[in-house]
Amino acid sequence: MTVAREIMTPDARCVGENETLVDAARLMASLDVGALPICGEDKRLKGMVTDRDIVVKCLAEGGDPASTTAGSLGSGKPVTIGADDDIEVALEMMKRHQVRRLPVIDGHDLVGIISQADIALSLSASDVGETVAEISE
Repeated sequence: MTVAREIMTPDARCVGENETLVDAARLMASLDVGALPICGEDKRLKGMVTDRDIVVKCLAEGGDPASTTAGSLGSGKPVTIGADDDIEVALEMMKRHQVRRLPVIDGHDLVGIISQADIALSLSASDVGETVAEISE
């Protein structure tokens, strides 16, 4: 049985819920990623912010990314997977919620992220194809 921690990208970096979208964009650029977990002052996961969120939910609506916080874009309960959960559970969560990145939690701590790329590198071609197709619907 393959578990989430075996295929995840470890040491995920967070943007703080009170940091601006400019801060988030700079961190994304420096890490060469398109999404970041949003962590609260209590160090708990509050959501995810993507480069697309910054463009569509802030810039396109005339918002100011220098004053808009990352936390203002993180809504609802984040979809996560436990570090020791079977990878089949992760695939099902990604399909059901149509998410391309899935934060991995150990207790209350963020320990990594599973992305479509992690799946592509770790699983069979049929699992990858089915998952990507269902996420992209």
